[in-house]
Parts: sequence; structure tokens; C-alpha cells
Amino acid sequence: MSLVARYLEANGIPTVTFGCARDIVEYAGVPRFVFTNFPLGNPCGKPFDAAMQREIVEYGLRLLETAEAPAPTVVTPYVWSEDESWKRLIFTKEQPFLEGEAYQHWIEAKEKYRQGKSESQG
Repeated sequence: MSLVARYLEANGIPTVTFGCARDIVEYAGVPRFVFTNFPLGNPCGKPFDAAMQREIVEYGLRLLETAEAPAPTVVTPYVWSEDESWKRLIFTKEQPFLEGEAYQHWIEAKEKYRQGKSESQG
């Protein structure tokens, strides 16, 4: 996405990139970046938290609206959990950071992905 943002900017289309991997995205040199310190795949907020997601997208829209040139990274104030234990748990097979209904949605999404992948290869 970083390369696409840079290409679009070079051709006169302003962009905002949302991400969770700050070091990677900043290294790629995107023009405008909204960083949320969440697990990868959740740059616009926690799953099923529409209010948080809306607020994070608003950060990007304000950045796009007010920036007259490429701007520095905007860091959102949200936290994934009270502590940062998710950072060491995030890559485990069990996905322990998901609880209850969120876990069930994750399992269903994994299965749907697997089915789609096997159908496209079949």
C-alpha cells in the first residue's frame, strides 16, 4: 500500500495510509500516515467497535483535509488492552486476544477463507 500511496501522490491524488506496523510504513515513506498501536490487521480499530473505527477514520480525514503537504505520522490515542501482553501473544496459533463472540467470528472467517482458497485452486 505504501508504494501505491506514493504513486498516487506523485500523480496529484492525496492519500492517507492507516496502519499498525509503524516502522515498516514510515520506512516506506508514505505521505500521510495514521498509526494505531493494535495487532496487524486492525489499523482502524477493534473488530465490531464501530464508534472507535469511525473516530480513527476521522483522524485520517482531518489529516487529509488539513495537510497542505506530506505530513508526519498521526498517532491515535487508543489502546488494545490495559497492558501490552497482546504483543507477545498475537502470533500464537490460538489467538488468545480474541474472546467470546470475537473468537467465533475469527474461526468463521478462517474457515471461509480456507474454503474460498480451496475452491479457487480446485
